[in-house]
Amino acid sequence: MRGVQIGILGIGLALAGFGVYMAKDYVNQTEAAIAAAHASQATRPVLNTTPVLVATRPLRYGEPIGVTDVRPISWPADAVPPGAFTDMTSLIPDPSRPRVALRAMEPMEPLLAVKVSQPGQPAGIAAMLTPGNRAFTIRVDQNSGISGTLRPSDTVDIYWTGRGANGEVTRLLSSGVRIIALDENADQDRSFNGVPRSITVEAEPEMIATLAQGQSTGRLSLSLVGLDEDVAAGAVQVDARSLLGIETRVEQVTERCTVRTRRGSEVVLIEIPCTN
Repeated sequence: MRGVQIGILGIGLALAGFGVYMAKDYVNQTEAAIAAAHASQATRPVLNTTPVLVATRPLRYGEPIGVTDVRPISWPADAVPPGAFTDMTSLIPDPSRPRVALRAMEPMEPLLAVKVSQPGQPAGIAAMLTPGNRAFTIRVDQNSGISGTLRPSDTVDIYWTGRGANGEVTRLLSSGVRIIALDENADQDRSFNGVPRSITVEAEPEMIATLAQGQSTGRLSLSLVGLDEDVAAGAVQVDARSLLGIETRVEQVTERCTVRTRRGSEVVLIEIPCTN
């Protein structure tokens, strides 16, 4: 009986020792993992950030932007979008002359210079113009080659149809022209049903003069350009002959050789065979 008790006591001591060993091993592994994590964090490069202003609520076209509508967040310094505002003073230099939204923005979306107007400037066509460009309004109808799917910011090719030296001709005037307004409305997020009465585009002053001359001397038509199209169309001109595949006849001119002969007081031309 005494031997059994001693055996049980020995087994208990052995189990206790094994438990202490396992606990110590677990603690050592945990401490090693924590130390490795700290070492990894110490060697990890620090992410440089910069403040960027984002919207705190949905902003729609034409809405004034106040200090409560934006807030700064930390943004990776090497990934700041071009034109982003990094401080409140640059966005709102004068609270009495707020900027307005030129495009719809959602919460947490960065505010960019192209999405807002200048301080105190209302939302309109002038606010959409690229510096150096001018606006020009083109009269359109259902025969202008467009449909109700156009919206501001789309790009189009502009064709002129009118009378040329050899009859009616259609010619490409300008390629990749940006639309900034439909019926004088520059809201890019507004759905437009039907065909607008006018379309306002932006272009350089020289091209504006070309469009004005084309609109006064003929008919302007538009052709929508794809979103991923980045190659401008080359020179295009089509008349009735090229449309129907009619070749222009080249008349053969027969060479005539003559000599002058005097008959009395009169000089006459006499045709002779050409020797060349």
